[in-house]
Amino acid sequence: MAGLSENTQKKIAKITGKKYTVSDREELVCHSYDAAGKAGHLPDAIVFPANTDQVSRVLALASADGFSVIPRGSGSGMTGGAVPVNGGVVMVTSRMNRILEIDKENFVARVEPGVVVKDLHDAAAEEGLFYPPDPASSPVCTIGGNVAECAGGPRAVKYGVTRDYVLGLEAVLATGEVIRTGVKTAKGVAGYDLTRLLVGSEGTLAVVTQITLKLIAAPQKVKTMAAVFDSMESAARTVSAVMRDAVLPRCMEYIDRASLDCVKESMSFEIPDSVQAMLIIEVDGAADCVEKDYHDLVDFLRQNGAADVLVSSGAEETERLWQARKSLSPALFRIAPNKINEDIVVPVSRIPDMVTAIKEIGVKYGLYTATFGHAGDGNIHCNIMYDGRDPVQAERSRKAIGEVFDYTLKLGGSITGEHGVGLTKMKYLPGEINETEIRLMKQIKQLFDPSGILNPGKIFY
Repeated sequence: MAGLSENTQKKIAKITGKKYTVSDREELVCHSYDAAGKAGHLPDAIVFPANTDQVSRVLALASADGFSVIPRGSGSGMTGGAVPVNGGVVMVTSRMNRILEIDKENFVARVEPGVVVKDLHDAAAEEGLFYPPDPASSPVCTIGGNVAECAGGPRAVKYGVTRDYVLGLEAVLATGEVIRTGVKTAKGVAGYDLTRLLVGSEGTLAVVTQITLKLIAAPQKVKTMAAVFDSMESAARTVSAVMRDAVLPRCMEYIDRASLDCVKESMSFEIPDSVQAMLIIEVDGAADCVEKDYHDLVDFLRQNGAADVLVSSGAEETERLWQARKSLSPALFRIAPNKINEDIVVPVSRIPDMVTAIKEIGVKYGLYTATFGHAGDGNIHCNIMYDGRDPVQAERSRKAIGEVFDYTLKLGGSITGEHGVGLTKMKYLPGEINETEIRLMKQIKQLFDPSGILNPGKIFY
């Protein structure tokens, strides 16, 4: 713990126990980066608190002794949000992993931040309930991380994102003070909505230690299909047509040919060379309604240019299809050793324009591009592949993503739909948010964290 005094080291270890306050170089390196691959910033220590009291005491000590604290879940974030850019202490919530309550009568769950999202899905399903947010990393990502980034996932098109299910929070301020926000009821408008302020704040305002979540009744039936298209533009146009004129699907994922080539071996069906894009679509609800919606949607897709519509034969095939979709991001490294992965959002009607522009920008800079994502709500994951060992390619990739962001904003979109700003998008934030709004945000940060110890160096450039 080179950046911490010996006295401070002893105080931290006394709070969490020596076993849960570590500074071995191997551990420091492992906690110096997240899924964005932004490394090079070693923390001074890693702590694994067991409860709210330990979080509170560590933060109070941090404010008194002047070291920074970087909250971290499983490290699956895509924008460098958990990277300790100024050293300090990485606070990992993996020990705080209990599902404290699932209240079947009131459709509420109460969990700690280290709960893995899939574990909550499974626990809710056992009670006949449903927690809709489902990021691709749900087998490893945590609820706390989802709250920090306001994560979404494929089902957001029908059910919304994390903030739509967070009823209340217990959180610890930088001073060590514990606050409890929100309600456990369907409604509640007493005072300012601090809950929504904290959701999506990327660990810069407080450390969340408990989350109260809304659950809903599980749908009786789900039907999954894959529609294939002979052109990328046709698939993109069909997304808009479905959202405008057809039944509301619970998922509608877009995958271009470049992405399909990376995972085609995982599919349970062969993808002809003529296919340039695929839509994975699900409908759910009451059993009789789902059957009608499914037949109507298959007819609609064929009428709107789908070369074929393949319907899942059962749970195993559905699982394989979704596993292929969720493995897309890492699979792209077969194309090149480095990538810029951005989660832009545009109005659904402008998806055809956006995917065409991404393709043209890739051609302009001689770079391989791949697009996929949650097309039903306009959230496209744009991947620009390059070799970071080649400085020319690296510079071209930076210019290319700048143009992608510029065009996104020109279409009335946003530079991030669910990954957050973190480190990787700081310099692009002023393109979307004006000076007055950024000043207000900085003032909020100052109010919550007057000493600037919570996850410094993030969001604001």
